[in-house]
Parts: sequence; C-alpha cells; structure tokens
Amino acid sequence: MHSDRRAVHAARTKTYDLNGVSKLNERLERLQDPVKDRATSHVQRAIVAFLLVLGGLAFALHFLHLRADFPNHSPWVDWAKYTDEGWYGDAAIRHYLRGTWRLPGDFNPAVALPVWPLVEAGLFRFTGVGIVAARALTVCVFGCILCSSFFFLRLRAERRGDRPMRTVFAAAAVLVLAASPFVYVFTRLAILEPLLVLMMLLSLQAAYAMRLARLRWQRAAYAAGVGLLIALMIGTKTTAVFLLPAIAYMLADSAECRGRRMLRTGLITGGVVALLCGSYFLMLVHRGYLGDFRYLFSANAYTGITRSTFFKTVGETLTDGMWTGPLTYPLAGLMLVIACLRPRVWRDPVFTSLALWAAGYMIFMAYHANMQPRYYLVVAVPLVLLLLRGALHVAEWNPVAPLALVPLLLLVVGHEARQTVNFARHPDYTYQTAAVRIEHIIEAEPSHSHTVLSISGSNLSLMTGLPSICDDFGTMQLEDRIAAYQPGWFVAWNYVEDDKMQALSRFYTLTRVGEFPAMDDPDRNLMIVYRLDPKEGVKPRRKRPGAKLLPM
Repeated sequence: MHSDRRAVHAARTKTYDLNGVSKLNERLERLQDPVKDRATSHVQRAIVAFLLVLGGLAFALHFLHLRADFPNHSPWVDWAKYTDEGWYGDAAIRHYLRGTWRLPGDFNPAVALPVWPLVEAGLFRFTGVGIVAARALTVCVFGCILCSSFFFLRLRAERRGDRPMRTVFAAAAVLVLAASPFVYVFTRLAILEPLLVLMMLLSLQAAYAMRLARLRWQRAAYAAGVGLLIALMIGTKTTAVFLLPAIAYMLADSAECRGRRMLRTGLITGGVVALLCGSYFLMLVHRGYLGDFRYLFSANAYTGITRSTFFKTVGETLTDGMWTGPLTYPLAGLMLVIACLRPRVWRDPVFTSLALWAAGYMIFMAYHANMQPRYYLVVAVPLVLLLLRGALHVAEWNPVAPLALVPLLLLVVGHEARQTVNFARHPDYTYQTAAVRIEHIIEAEPSHSHTVLSISGSNLSLMTGLPSICDDFGTMQLEDRIAAYQPGWFVAWNYVEDDKMQALSRFYTLTRVGEFPAMDDPDRNLMIVYRLDPKEGVKPRRKRPGAKLLPM
C-alpha cells in the first residue's frame, strides 16, 4: 500500500519536472524568437532598401536624353514614334501655340480622348510647349506606376504575417520594371499607354480598399472613386473597356461575393461611369463635335480579326508578347501554369486581377489584329507584377524557394539592365536635328505661310512650335483641308504618295528645298521638305461649306 503511494508520488513528481522543463523551454524559445524575428526583419529591410535603390537608379536613367530618338535599330518597330506624341497632345499644343484646341476638318483625337491633353495642358502652362516637357511628364507618370506597383503588391495575400516577404517581392517588381528596356523606350514617349496603366493600378487598389471599409458610406465612396477612375481611363484610351473585367472581379471580391453588396457596388460604380461618360458625350453632341468623335473610331477600323485569320492572329498576339521581355514573358506564363496546378493561388485577388488585366488587353489586341509594340506596354506591367506575386506564393509553399529565386532575379535584371543602359549611353538625335533644320528653312522665309502639311506635323509642332495640319487623317477630304488652311510647306517621308501629289498639284507647285535623314525605318528614314508655291490664277477654295475655320 505504502509502496503504491510512493510510486504514484514519484510519477507525479517526474511529470511536474517534465512540465517545468517544457515550460522553461517554451519561455526560452519565446525569448529567442523576438531576437530571430528582429534579425530577419533587419535583413529583409536591408534587401528591400537595396532593391529600391537599384530601382531608383534605373528609373533615373529615364530622364536622360529626353530629346533623343526612340532607340534606332531596336527590336520594336512602332510608327507611333513618328506621330503619336503630337497627335494625342495636339489639343494642348494648339491651345498654347494657336489659341484654340481644335482645328475643324483636321485630325482632332482629343474630342474622344481628352484626359491626356488636359494633363499636358496643365504642364505646358508652366513649362511652355516642348518635347522635353511632354516626355518628362510621361517619365513622372512611370514613376507613379512604380510607386503604385510597389504598394499594390504589398496588399495581403493568404496569410496576415507575410507582410515582410510581400515587401521584398514588391521591391523586386519595382527593380524589374525600372530595368526593363521595353518599358524604358515606351515610357519615355509622350503617348497614352503609361497614363492608362497608372489609372488601372489606382482603380484596382481603390477596389481592393473597399474590403477595409467598415461603414456603408465608406464602401460607397470607394465604389464611386472606382467609377471616376474608370471614366478617366476611358477618356484616356477607349480600349480601357477591355480592362473592366479585372476591376469588376476586384470589386466583387471586396464585396465578399455577397449578392446585395455586389449589386450596390455595381450600381454606384456603373452609375458614376454612366453619368460622367454620358454627360461628356451629350456635351460633344451639343457642341457639334460628334463627327470628330466618330472619325477616331472609323480611322482605326481598318484592321480586325476575321474567321479566316483567327488562329493566325491569336498566335501572333501570344508570340509577340515576347517583345515585353524574353525572360519575364515566359516566366509569367510559367507562373500561370503553376497557378493552374495550385488552384489556391487564384484565391489571391491581386494575382487573379493581374491575370484578368493581361488577358483582357491581349483579347483587345487579337480583336484589333494590329499588334503594335506600344500596346504591349499595358500587358508588360501586369505580367511583371503577376510574375513576382506568383513567386511570393511559391516562396510561401517552400521555404527554400527564395534561394532559387535570387539567381533568377539577378539573371532577369542583369539581362534587361544591360540593354537599357546601352540605350541610355548611346542616344541618337536624328529626328530632333531634322525638325530644327526644317524650322530654320521655314523661318528663313517670313513672307511665306509657315503652316506645315505632314503626317508628322503634330510632332513637328511639339518639337519646334511650327503650325501644322495632318496630310493623312481628318474629317475633311485632303483637298478641302488644303483649300481651307492653305499650307506653305509639305514634309514627306521618303517619297510623295500619289494621293498627296494629286491633291497638292491642283493648287501648288512643289519645290524640293531640303532632305534630312531621321530615324531607322527603311520606309521612313528621310524627311523631304517641299515649299508649296501657289499656281498663278489658282486660288484654293473649299468645295463645300463647313465649320468655321480658325486662323493659322
């Protein structure tokens, strides 16, 4: 009996001892964990700071040589470098140089796409009209894209405790974007795509923020803000409608896929978009600008996918994505394959919305069947972000994965930064030089009309301040446009097309006064300047009455 009691007492004492040891070990581990966490935190902060510093240095390269040509002999043949910077900023250029933002009968894209020229007009008020100011503005927009991308990738994924790792991968995304040569060349052009990308990022972040709102009026305010951003996106580039599925998904996810909440959100967001876009359209009709609005779409309707070209067009759309990066593009595709094998990744609204963003714009490019490299800028950014977001998930599944991702990141950044630095170190100024020489020729004859007729006329106006009209696009026929604005000079690329010669020869004698090599495209590498001397006894007159013309 006594021996049994002693055995029970000994067993209890041993249990108490073991419990005491285990509790002591737990306390020691708790004391050690903060030390480990602090050490890990310091390392992660150092990595983030290092990546952001490198990204900042790569971003600073974008401000160098802003007058330089789009890099000659690059892999990206895009005729936007000849025309688009002037076309889509023409309203702002004309406002300050001519006192009017619209020339009746000429190409007036600002009627349908007013946001970018309004932004440029605000800048030109302080800087004056110039190519450097316009391109510096675009580079600043790209800087905002980098900041927005960083904060977007820091949004929570699956676990609440992964914020330090999210920050590391967000900083890596900033570096990859800043070092990309493809992004470098197109974010230095004063075109529409960079602003569209920025507004898309802001829209997704505003839609994500709805889940953080506790009160109904706060959710309504976020939904209205998303509607405002969507309206601005459409006013920047109408192809933004192909990005709406990504925004709609983020809104639905933030509403937790609850029917009533989704309905309220959709009504508020859609109502704001309908109100703003509808009001603007009615204003266009009231002011008589509907013809310019329609013309922009008809002028871009010359290409499109057909049943016979379906598979070829889809294949080209996918393969041309290699323009965005020979390493980043296939790696992003690999991440999509991994996500299909691990469906849990699609629960991350950031990853899914990025995939919908890229897919939506790829659908537009296939539908339009005109794969211009600049269009892929709208795809390049989400694919890089998707790549790094997918890498974050891989790192969460396998703690050893970051060790394998480091050399991969070094390979990608090293490969892309080499070409970007090469572009920055070897600028060409052939286009700017030709524009200045053309300006000198025209200014040397003050008694002759200074108005230039050219497909690149708007770019010449942006670079030199010369008045211009377009020889290719416009709501008037070319002969009527010539009769209305009576240009004094004609600038052609390489040769004079038959329709241009036919329209001009009715009123003018063309005298070739100069030619200047510019850019690298074999079809457009020589700017030829003609003085337009009116024929005796022939006075240009319009065939039919039109809108009141403004003096040039």
